[in-house]
Amino acid sequence: MSRVRIAQLSCGPEYSGVQKEIDEAAAAVDAEIFFPDLKLADIRHSFDEFGLDVRSPDLKLAIARAKALVEGRVEADAVFIATCFRCAEAAIVRNELRRYIHENSRLPVVSYSFTERTTAGTLLTRMEALTTIARRRALLAREEQQGLTMGVDSGSSTTKAVVMRDNEIIGTGWLPTTAVLQSADEAVAQALSAAGVTREDLEAIGTTGYGRFLVGDHLKADLVQEELTVNSKGAVFLADTQRGPSTVIDIGGMDNKAISVQDGIPGTFTMGGICAGASGRFLEMTSKRLGVDITELGPLAMKGLSRKVPMNSYCIVFGTQSLVNALAAGSSPEDVAAAACHSVAEQVFEQQLQEVDIKDPVIMVGGTSLIQGLVRAMEDLLQTEIVVPHHSQYIGAVGSALLASGFIKGD
Repeated sequence: MSRVRIAQLSCGPEYSGVQKEIDEAAAAVDAEIFFPDLKLADIRHSFDEFGLDVRSPDLKLAIARAKALVEGRVEADAVFIATCFRCAEAAIVRNELRRYIHENSRLPVVSYSFTERTTAGTLLTRMEALTTIARRRALLAREEQQGLTMGVDSGSSTTKAVVMRDNEIIGTGWLPTTAVLQSADEAVAQALSAAGVTREDLEAIGTTGYGRFLVGDHLKADLVQEELTVNSKGAVFLADTQRGPSTVIDIGGMDNKAISVQDGIPGTFTMGGICAGASGRFLEMTSKRLGVDITELGPLAMKGLSRKVPMNSYCIVFGTQSLVNALAAGSSPEDVAAAACHSVAEQVFEQQLQEVDIKDPVIMVGGTSLIQGLVRAMEDLLQTEIVVPHHSQYIGAVGSALLASGFIKGD
């Protein structure tokens, strides 16, 4: 299999020491980073034609390279756009180039704002997703699950397993992630028991999530794949939106994902966040502070008014401090719950949703999608109705089971 060629459009990583991390992450997934070659005249012409007035020579070069990719003057399999998170001009160019490439080509794109502390490890999932889309576009276009397959999602907070037969979910398993392999074995046992089948009956297995490699090796999985492509596939399958555009939002226990999907295939995507204050972990801490189970936080938030409690810190520590101060000042649990949900939604909106093209239907998935107050807060920010499909907390496992069916012998 030939190496995936990823065109890099960037400003600054070579000066900050981050370029070697980008190269290392790409090499880890057998991909090659390259900078499109251009003539000086092409750079001047492309920059003038694009119509975005910027001062940085590196950003002007990035614009010219983007036009060359879209116009087919340079061949690539995927595009990685990277700029320093401190630069406002670079942020504008990054978003405009991401949108331009996405709307005018079939190249998968990921944009990233780096710091001096960015490592190959933080970039690995993004690079893996780019190479997956480039190499497995036909697999990702698959709309139906066939045969008897299982998907396992070894997440940071929970482990999920799903058994599917001929496009139907027939068994599920779910429990908190503690010891990775033990949690996977227990989730698998639950799903197999609910489905009334045995491991030997399965025709293919897929794994995803943080523990995908360890669990994949343990289960001898046919498919081991990162969660960006798998989660988007599971989301559009469950929401029955595999044709046309859609936007997937997944607020996880440790990080968040926003994915722009076209015909079941991710086009642009982003993941991560500035701090855990924008994650499901903060909502777990909120529920514990309020003395309610996480399943009760959503209904509680639906009764409150977020504007009564100021809570907008990116940091989970300062966010918790705001929560404590609000309760000490006499704020109601309902208002605090609503404020916590709004804070998380607002940060996801600011940090992730500016990096993708938001198109209806908007689908919220993952365990946090079951928190009604969070869904309502996101609907208020986006001014659109959000779809939360049945089994939304199992999207990774569902996507893995669906895609794994492409590896059934004779398929």
